[in-house]
Amino acid sequence: MSPPSTPPTSDAPSPRTTVDRAFESALYDTEHTTLDAGASLLAATPEADAELARRGAEFVAAAWRRGWQPADVVRLVRRDLDDVHVRLLAAEIRAQAPDDRPRGSRWQAQLDELPTEDPPRTDRFSQATAVLELYRLLLRLPTLEPLDQAAEPATRDARPESRMLTRIRALLAKAEATGFPQEAEALSAKAQELMARYSIDEALLASRTPAAKDAPGACRIGVEPPYEQAKAVLLDAVASANRCRAVWNEAFGFSTVVGFEADLEVVELLYTSLLVQAQTAMTKAEAAQRAGGRKRTKTFRQSFLAAYAHRIGTRLAAAAQTQVTDDLLPVLASREVAVTARLDRMFPQTTTTRLRGVSDEAGWVQGAEAADRAQVAPRRPLR
Repeated sequence: MSPPSTPPTSDAPSPRTTVDRAFESALYDTEHTTLDAGASLLAATPEADAELARRGAEFVAAAWRRGWQPADVVRLVRRDLDDVHVRLLAAEIRAQAPDDRPRGSRWQAQLDELPTEDPPRTDRFSQATAVLELYRLLLRLPTLEPLDQAAEPATRDARPESRMLTRIRALLAKAEATGFPQEAEALSAKAQELMARYSIDEALLASRTPAAKDAPGACRIGVEPPYEQAKAVLLDAVASANRCRAVWNEAFGFSTVVGFEADLEVVELLYTSLLVQAQTAMTKAEAAQRAGGRKRTKTFRQSFLAAYAHRIGTRLAAAAQTQVTDDLLPVLASREVAVTARLDRMFPQTTTTRLRGVSDEAGWVQGAEAADRAQVAPRRPLR
């Protein structure tokens, strides 16, 4: 009687082993040849696709644990890689979202703003290469200061967006879309009037309901190149005038703004509005320069935006000094202490930097004049 035969075996590695080998080759070495080797392994093993996707969800979850948020990672991938990587990232984030914990309305808004286009269809090698390039970036993300406070329930995140904030967003969208400067100025002025009223109403509500649990939060606002130094100065001026504090992270292209929720919303909207107005004014100024025979230059634009940010800061600071009545001074002082304490916990060490490239006199003068024309409606006195 012959011995029983053994079942056939395969020498093919498991999907997990294949992905491990591809990662060892491509993610932990910066050489292009190792990236190609890892992509070749994955391209030749379709059965490893599910394991590769699972690892992607792990990379995304790890980024959240390091303090990153969806908009932060999208901004970085868009800056350092290509559109195909942004689409791949968006798909990875959406796939991981059902397994994530609740994180509030700001986080959900970032998920809603993710690109919805699928990555372009291509050959398996190109697809694997793009995935590995994306994973290589995610793997190297450093730890950031966490924005959410796990010890405190995010009660404010659950509230619906106010009708006034919806109106403000609509007005700013119209101001950015119109081709008529006078109409844009009128729309911006109305939006900024509503911004002041919205923030004031929130402060009054907090002062009348002191038992309500309210603590400063934080958000990140993209400060995109070019001329990001001047834009960071502008954002800092807007934040300070609205009882917030801003810390710029030059390496990753954002500022972290710390403050109470209503003020954070105002800062985001006002900064965006002023940046749009600055861009419009700078375009007109450059057109006048070209008409006079002078070519547009980088130093002109840098000087223009630096002067614009400086003068806007002066205007906002002057307005802020006259808008508070005596009865609310204790409330605002308490809020300032809370904001400063939160900032110090998040950023125990900060440094200042000198604004570079400001040497064009015409750019400085015209930037300051544009800031004087910018619509910055003063706050009504708090009472």
